[in-house]
Amino acid sequence: MAAELPLEKLRAYLRELTPEARGLLLARLESDGADSAAVPAGEFILQELRRDLAPASRPARVQSNPDRIGTPARIFFTPLEPFLFDDAPEYAHRGRIARAALEPVWLWICRDLMPKEAKVYSDQITRVMLTNDRPTSERLARAFQDQAVVRMREALAAVREDVKARQRLNVQVGVARAHDHLGEIIGILRARDALAVFASRLPAQIRNLADEQLDNVKALLDSPIGGHPDVFVYALILVMGRLVAPWQLVRLAVRAAESDIAAKMVNTRYGAAVSIVLAEMERTLVVLRDDMKHGQFAAVGERLKDIYDASRLLRTEMDLSGDSAWARQLATVRSEVSNLIKDEIETVPGRVLRLLRPRKPGEARWGRVLDAIDVEETEALIEFLNVCRTYASELAINEVTLRVYSELQNYLETGMAPLLDGLRGSDDGQREYRLSQVEAAVRFAGKVFGSSYAALLAKAAEVAQGGERKAAKA
Repeated sequence: MAAELPLEKLRAYLRELTPEARGLLLARLESDGADSAAVPAGEFILQELRRDLAPASRPARVQSNPDRIGTPARIFFTPLEPFLFDDAPEYAHRGRIARAALEPVWLWICRDLMPKEAKVYSDQITRVMLTNDRPTSERLARAFQDQAVVRMREALAAVREDVKARQRLNVQVGVARAHDHLGEIIGILRARDALAVFASRLPAQIRNLADEQLDNVKALLDSPIGGHPDVFVYALILVMGRLVAPWQLVRLAVRAAESDIAAKMVNTRYGAAVSIVLAEMERTLVVLRDDMKHGQFAAVGERLKDIYDASRLLRTEMDLSGDSAWARQLATVRSEVSNLIKDEIETVPGRVLRLLRPRKPGEARWGRVLDAIDVEETEALIEFLNVCRTYASELAINEVTLRVYSELQNYLETGMAPLLDGLRGSDDGQREYRLSQVEAAVRFAGKVFGSSYAALLAKAAEVAQGGERKAAKA
């Protein structure tokens, strides 16, 4: 049986603290005057304390909420819909706009940029919507969009060369990287008509961007509509949105360069397709990191699959052997994902050991059971480990995944017998705790060895519990 790791002992200690004590400790570490880096294992303690917060109080990613802004704003922002993403506004990507930035931008337009015009527009839209006159509402929105574009361009021009002025704009708008988001809003609204025509000519769904389908899409992108400099990048993102496998967008760059060599692709305008895919991988990495930071492992498998598919396709479709910016960017993403996963899955054996190690009679107190949330999180981590095994080769985590999985298998195979023995010999004061350990072990074994094996363990637990009850009656 492996020794319990120091960090697992620290984790167990933190879990024993009362909610009030955890809250005070978290507040102290997060205070302006405290430096968690100066505290031994400070970052680890912060992560554990934050993980225990209720979901409503966690600083999770900003999620979209269409009801936060009224109908006039929703109609105004309609052309932006294919280009929105649900991450925090501080992450800006070419051709993308954070959905969370829309409400602050709308308030800025109505409050500071053009309050009179905005009020007139909002009043008109509100009246028209009562009659369900959609053509009129669209006409009003287009006219106000044109006005807003002119005024927003003037506002950006005034701060273009002044760093402090751009910072003041961030504060005024109330969103990080306001200059970048406003620039993308302007670009999309200016190109809205061409983008609408371009989108209407795309298939609703593209299952495989290859052969004739690839030629057709490239011809549309090379046409006067899709090929205009103000439209091209946004047109690429529209194409990406129709792809079942979004990463296939890089095939357009390969076809345009008539080569899979990165150095040749970068000199074509279709090199933007590769940059868009890499930016999407970086965005997915941000979401993955946030999910893992807050123990939200339900969606982690999907994030990992996206990064795995993108990395594999890039390395298959393109020759990235040289020291290109794209090769370095991809290597950085893969390295960060690898380190992120390693740090998390290496905690799995220690967490299982902490929950399942046989306790002395004095440790299994009356009425106490394993923490249900702790068991659920550990079970989710084991599922996460299974997902990681699927993508281990592409994400360069083969060695650590095999080692951790082997440790977990070994412990579950050898640790069940002591738990069953403890259940058989337990008195009334220990029974609930030991039973909760056995039930947790059955759940964990089901994730590692399968449902049939777990069913056998569950049957063995029933027999052990039955034998203990007979002994008690005797």
